[in-house]
Amino acid sequence: MEITCAEALVRCLEMEGVELVFGYPGGAILPVYDALKDSQIKHILTRHEQGAAHAASGYARTTGKVGVCMATSGPGATNLVTGLANAYMDSIPLVAITGQVPTVQVGTDAFQEVDITGITMPITKHNYLVKDPKLLPMIVKRAFHIARTGRPGPVLIDLPKDIAMTPIQFKYPQEVELMGYKPTVKGHMAQINQAAKLIMQAQRPVIYIGGGVVNANASEELVWLAETIDAPVVSTLMGLGAFPGDHPLFLGMLGLHGNKAANLAVTECDLLITLGARFDDRVTGRVAGFAPRAKVIHVDIDPAEISKNVISHLPIVGDTKRVLEDLLVRLDKKQNTPWVNTVGYWKTEFAPRYRMGGRYLKPQYIIEEIYRHSGGDVIIATDVGQHQMWVAQHFPFKSPRQLVTSGGLGCMGLRFARCHRRPILAGRTKQWCWLPVTAVFK
Repeated sequence: MEITCAEALVRCLEMEGVELVFGYPGGAILPVYDALKDSQIKHILTRHEQGAAHAASGYARTTGKVGVCMATSGPGATNLVTGLANAYMDSIPLVAITGQVPTVQVGTDAFQEVDITGITMPITKHNYLVKDPKLLPMIVKRAFHIARTGRPGPVLIDLPKDIAMTPIQFKYPQEVELMGYKPTVKGHMAQINQAAKLIMQAQRPVIYIGGGVVNANASEELVWLAETIDAPVVSTLMGLGAFPGDHPLFLGMLGLHGNKAANLAVTECDLLITLGARFDDRVTGRVAGFAPRAKVIHVDIDPAEISKNVISHLPIVGDTKRVLEDLLVRLDKKQNTPWVNTVGYWKTEFAPRYRMGGRYLKPQYIIEEIYRHSGGDVIIATDVGQHQMWVAQHFPFKSPRQLVTSGGLGCMGLRFARCHRRPILAGRTKQWCWLPVTAVFK
């Protein structure tokens, strides 16, 4: 039985387990919307295409699944750009589907025609312009595979209107094989053995974590590592929640807006164990003065990040979870009592503080009260700015995917989609609230 490419696309989404699609309709994408109405997939109508991309990103950040957004051609497609760049910078799995003018009009500057694949090439892991209707199912399979594997990121599928209306014999591929795209997930054993030796020899180790730990679902292995080798943990903004914020070994966020104890520990450590972090400028500041006394072990699934900003003495390319599993069996229990006591003193002495008083409640106090009343079982979505840093400093995130925020791109004015959870505020109060443009969900 033949179905149109638009119907085939919706079936592909269903077979990928897609539950929600965020979008805004327009002429070139209407065949897909016609097919979507008969699907079990729920469509969330946003008020702007950029909102669709950010909402899909928020969905992906909180669930770990691939977010999906849709827009029409021309301005609809270009309105997705900021959301795609945001997802690309923060390694968020996303599939964006855009309508396009009919194939005979591509390249003629037709009404609402934009070369969206060319525009988004630098801010997507990959993108496709569908030219052959029969290839659509394989393209969708590949798009989801690329988005969720290796270092996650956004992929765009541009679907011309005439292709969307073309009938095909539908068959969804069970497997996908891509020449030239085979992310390394298992670390090199010789390097892991060397890392174990360096860790056992270190007297002042620090574990520096980023969003790669969250993406790899490696929180359990991270806690095991920190407690096995008795090492303090510092985090980037994107890594918050990967290690329990109330754990005695956690020193908080490091860098420009980080805690003093975290920065002191990195400056004085003799071994920096970097897991799924990229040494961005907000963390390192002047690179020459970053961790000047330390040897650097850098674990990352993206080989392009190794020694890009800070030279790694021992690089390990691989999935953080897999690498930690192989590393942990090679480590013995050890104690670094003098070092842990020193950083513990810094943590207490230089804890973030603020003065109460006057007519108004301090934002820091409100954030701490939210934690106290909720027990920390909430998802917080922030805009970008000072309140974002207050949240990072004063809310001890207990688990991954609790913080939904724009990290690398720093989108100001950002509002992510609401999360489908029980409201933190009940009774006659609102179901959600803004703390200087900060949303809190439970």
